[in-house]
Amino acid sequence: MLATIKNYIKSKVNHPSVTEKSVVEAYDLWASDYDMQPGNLMLHLDEKLFAGLIEAVHIQGKQVADIGCGTGRQWPAIFSKQPASLTGFDVSGGMLQKLKEKYPAGHISQITDNLFSNIPDASFDVIVSTLTVAHIENIEEALHAWTRLLKPGGEIIITDFHPHTLAFGGKRTFKHDNTLMAVRNYVHPIYTIKDILISNNFSLIAQQEIKIDDTMRSFYEAANALHVYEKYHGFPVIYGIHLKRD
Repeated sequence: MLATIKNYIKSKVNHPSVTEKSVVEAYDLWASDYDMQPGNLMLHLDEKLFAGLIEAVHIQGKQVADIGCGTGRQWPAIFSKQPASLTGFDVSGGMLQKLKEKYPAGHISQITDNLFSNIPDASFDVIVSTLTVAHIENIEEALHAWTRLLKPGGEIIITDFHPHTLAFGGKRTFKHDNTLMAVRNYVHPIYTIKDILISNNFSLIAQQEIKIDDTMRSFYEAANALHVYEKYHGFPVIYGIHLKRD
């Protein structure tokens, strides 16, 4: 933990050429071309990881919430399993607008705090949240709210950048007006997230992680970023967990 903290502090001062933005501001700027990212390794890995995790969840006829839905990257996979409804939640109005353009009949709601105060208890059977939780500063407050939204027997799937990579200086970056932007992140150890949910009567069903290996070299070559590949080779870059309420 001490090494993680030291690396995280170091990462904050070692990227002078990167402009860090709050989550809302960053994704509002990114929304216009977020869906136009050929060769994005993290989106590729997240799609692969999410597909494996959701395969074990019964979705048909269920009420599903996608927290941190963005432009609806995972919606085709979720809709293919025939949910009764799918509601997207996000802090970025820009991302939600793009989602609404793609799914005019979709249910969307903008997140203004961690509490989801306008959503009744036990509204959903399944919550999915991909590449989102490290953007949440008070993760304990947020996860307690998520558990309130779930019905008895409800399930949660979470994927995100691996905290080890974030702590070692990994960032979510994008270009806007020729400026390299980074989205603000907070390092939440995986065991912290699991402990919060397990203390709320969830059981761990599955946990997976993917490390940077030789099969991913081509992504970094295409982005002229082999120095990043060499720095993070062997590091766990993304993880996924699936928990179910007892």
